[in-house]
Parts: sequence; structure tokens; C-alpha cells
Amino acid sequence: MTGPTPLLAPIVLTTDFGLSDAFVGVMKGVILNINPYATIVDLTHEIGPQGLRQGSFVLGVNHSYFPQSAIHVAVVDPGVGTSRKAIVLVTPEAKFVAPDNGLLSEVVKGYLETTASVKRYSPTVPLPPTLKAYELANRQYRLTPVSSTFHGRDIFSPAAAYLSLGIRPEDMGPSVSDIVYLPLPKPLVSMGRVSGEVIYIDRFGNLITNIREADVLIAGGNEHTPTVSIDRRRISGLSQTFHDDNAQVPTQPDGLFLLALFGSNGYLEVAMRDGDAARALGLSVGAPVSLSFGS
Repeated sequence: MTGPTPLLAPIVLTTDFGLSDAFVGVMKGVILNINPYATIVDLTHEIGPQGLRQGSFVLGVNHSYFPQSAIHVAVVDPGVGTSRKAIVLVTPEAKFVAPDNGLLSEVVKGYLETTASVKRYSPTVPLPPTLKAYELANRQYRLTPVSSTFHGRDIFSPAAAYLSLGIRPEDMGPSVSDIVYLPLPKPLVSMGRVSGEVIYIDRFGNLITNIREADVLIAGGNEHTPTVSIDRRRISGLSQTFHDDNAQVPTQPDGLFLLALFGSNGYLEVAMRDGDAARALGLSVGAPVSLSFGS
């Protein structure tokens, strides 16, 4: 007797569950019970508790590195068990199984013609024709009974496993025409200056901002030495690495080796050589950062 033919679709997990509890292991067990041939990849389980904005950023900048067939299971779900929907979002690049709470905003943003057309007083955005979404309402593709506190186990993991076996997204439940949209704040770009903020802090304490290299070009800074300002400190010029050979002298009066550079995802970062910039400066997400240009 033969079963359904498994697809070569990796299932990629992103959660705020951490690894000290059994949550992640149980999700993998549920997936493997349904599809024993599944390939499961951990993107990260270290999103901060209830860290929707952090999860949205991490998912947005990293999902494109996986095969187009990938099925992303993203669970950062402060409203688990409430009326918020559980959905599968289908894009030209991948499928995303997640709560409809803004976690998929940075994935969706790249497909919108312009974020200016989004009604800012509305927490939702209509899906463009290139995207489809379906509510995970079909009881056939979930565990029973469904816990009100662990949808990662009972709804999201089973849905991903069945999708990896070739079940169509539209079989999961009714179509969804709009989803919750909470994009990251955009920097303010003017001639000679870009003003933004810290949107993410990685495990090394690097302060990652919402300022991108394209913003610098728009501000006319491609021919001038930039100055990065953060927490009443100024960093002159941009580094190429976290450990440039010419950075032998402390850049701050108190001896801190602070530096600024555009990181691997194209966002401006403030870091400390061989140290933790976030801890040294006592800064967190939301801290203002600006980049200006001298003549």
C-alpha cells in the first residue's frame, strides 16, 4: 500500500518559543506524524516573546533565501485562541502558515504597488492579485481537540504538513481578501539627511535600523562622508566590516569602539567592535538614529 507522494518542499519554522520548552519539538513531531518524509528547517525560535515586529522583520528579510516551494510556519501569536484568523498566504515565492496578526506584513509589503495607497487608519490591507490567502478552517487538516493556547501544534503544524503532501491551499478553508498589515516604520529621507530608528537587535547586540543604502542615495550622500548619530554620539564614516584593520583608535571619548556599516541585509547597523552595542549604550528597539552628510 502506498501513501501520498511527498513533495520536496521544506517546512521552515520561525517562532518566539525558544528552545528550553518542548513547544518546537512537539510541532516537529506533529509534522512528521503527518509527513514522515518532511524536511524541517529552523529559521529561528529566538524571536522575543510576543515580538511581532521582530518576527515580521526576520521573516521579511530572510524568506527569499529558501526554495520557492518552501512552506514557512511562523508563530508569534499573542492573540492565540482569540478571534484572530489562522491563514495560509500563497505568494509567488513561498507559502506562509501563520496567524493573521501583522506577522506577515514585511512579506506582503514587497508585493504592494505602494504603501501610500494603504489606508493608514485601517489595520488591514487588500491582497494584490499576485497573492492569495485562505483561512485554516477545515477541521480535516488540524488536530482535535484544538487547544486555545497552542495553535502552533494543533493548527499551524498540521496545515504545513498537509500542504507538504500536496493538499491545495484552497482546500484549507475559505479565501481571505485582506490581512492585517503592520509594516515597519519608514525612515524620513531629505536632502543630506536620513532619520530612522532601531528596528531589531541581534544576539551580538548590533543595532539594526530601518535605514537602507537606497535611502542614502536618495538623500544625495553617495559622494560625501556620512555621520551617524545615535544616543548623543556621533560616528564618522562607515565601516566595511565589524573589524576593519584601520579601526585601531577608539571612536568615542569614553573609549568605546563604535562603528556603523550596512549589514548583510542592506540595513544600516550600529555595532561595537568585539562588544555589544545595545548593552553598552543601553538602547532598545525604537531608539532614534540619523545619518547625515557633510560637504
